[in-house]
Amino acid sequence: MKKIIAFLSQKGGVGKSTLARAVACEASKSGLSVMLADLDTQQGTAVEWHRQRISNEYEPVGNVEAFDRVSQAVRTGEDFDLLIIDGTPRASIGTLEAAQSADLTVLPCCASRDDLVPGLKLAYELEQKGVPKKNIVLALVRVTTQAEIADAREYIGQSGFTVLEGCLYEKPAYRQAQNQGLAVTETRYSTLNQKADKLLESILQHLTEDE
Repeated sequence: MKKIIAFLSQKGGVGKSTLARAVACEASKSGLSVMLADLDTQQGTAVEWHRQRISNEYEPVGNVEAFDRVSQAVRTGEDFDLLIIDGTPRASIGTLEAAQSADLTVLPCCASRDDLVPGLKLAYELEQKGVPKKNIVLALVRVTTQAEIADAREYIGQSGFTVLEGCLYEKPAYRQAQNQGLAVTETRYSTLNQKADKLLESILQHLTEDE
């Protein structure tokens, strides 16, 4: 296995699984062998999303499986170019284990303080427990206006953590695409696909920048 990327959060509904699926999709299209590990065994949203994708006869995105533990996912993913860990929608012991195993940890968060504060709190906790700060980045999701994007970027910037280029807007087309087993880069609208792709490119760039 060459690289591990973990998508983690303090709470649900902040776009963690959305980004994990999109990275799996784009990495698979680029020719990489991909394992997407769904650690939320109660919900199993990534697994169900992939079933829907295959049912609708879209190209699979590699292997998508549910795992109880990060260590199981890491062992299973050893033969893949990229292991993507879709963490639980809450902080846990597994959250730290995932971040410690990953080459890059992405913390998605919305633009409100209700989401930014928990996201940065998790970033600080991971850093305090030994995860290198350069391996932790935040991604803005479900944003609506340039003003709130600018405000959120300034707020994150004061923390010293990196906020990724690009963002994911709050658009019904993104939800509709995912309902069909597609990624946010596979909507019917090229402009939305390009906007989502900018964020994904930033994620992959950070993942490989030390190579």
